[in-house]
Amino acid sequence: MKQRSTFQQKIIRNYYQNRGDIAIQSLGEVVSELYLCTNDRKRDQLWKRAETALKGVGAEPTEVARILKARDLGALAKFVSRTF
Repeated sequence: MKQRSTFQQKIIRNYYQNRGDIAIQSLGEVVSELYLCTNDRKRDQLWKRAETALKGVGAEPTEVARILKARDLGALAKFVSRTF
């Protein structure tokens, strides 16, 4: 196995330290894209991305289920604004 350079180790460490912030930013982008989306197929893909990002942020499973079941964009946006 090839050894990683110090620079590569730092990049990997920083990624894992900021993983939560990255997931929140991704979730914010999904909210924006959902608001502008007009295609049903694309909207379904975006809700799947939202589910993955919500789990990555560590949201409560009951809240995730409620938001996803209702596909409530307003509730998703409120969740993002609360976590920022």
